Amino acid sequence: MSASSQYVGIDMSKAELEVAVGEEGWTVSNDESGIETLLERLGGRALEMTVAEKNRLKMAPKAVAKDIRTHIVWLHRRLKSVDSDLERRIKASPVWRAKEDLLRSVPGIGPVVSRTLIGELPELGHLNRHQIAALAGVAPLNRDSGTMRGKRMVWGGRRTFRAALYMAALTASRRNPTIRVFYERLRERGKPPKVALTACMRKLLVILNAMVRDGSTWDATTHTSEARLAHNC
Repeated sequence: MSASSQYVGIDMSKAELEVAVGEEGWTVSNDESGIETLLERLGGRALEMTVAEKNRLKMAPKAVAKDIRTHIVWLHRRLKSVDSDLERRIKASPVWRAKEDLLRSVPGIGPVVSRTLIGELPELGHLNRHQIAALAGVAPLNRDSGTMRGKRMVWGGRRTFRAALYMAALTASRRNPTIRVFYERLRERGKPPKVALTACMRKLLVILNAMVRDGSTWDATTHTSEARLAHNC
């Protein structure tokens, strides 16, 4: 699980599910209706919930292991159902279908990331590179106060999207020639892996923003200028 992700904790009883995500917590009924509501609220974090249940299974006493296995099977089925529903909805919309085809042309962008972009970042293609990076929480911001000059850091943004962008940048740093070269150059300059990967997240996002703005598919040559600009935003 990436550093940008959040753990989803669930305490199960026969009647209710106690859910905790970061500092946020809520309760739903332990039935089909309640779990349906939970999956909708978690969105892209539903897969993390499945991982959490598998971890619980390793430590669970035999008396409850069967129930946890049943829950994991049910979660897998629901995730497949949600994925199928998303795919149908995107294919039914010419605008969404064209946007997904465009995003998926980028090495490192798979269906999870493209659909997260469509759902979580509708501003993509409508803002400039500085604005989109700040909105996503990957723009380095000053931590200054009065005469004190703090270290430039990234924070804020939309958590679900940041987690998806992190995984996309991780894949792109190996498979996407433009991002891979950029990542390797930063590492050669002594940048820590996490700092270099965050810079790759920003670069990748700026390129995607330009592609959606221009309605153009991936082309390493034509997007070189946007890639250079991303490093300075």
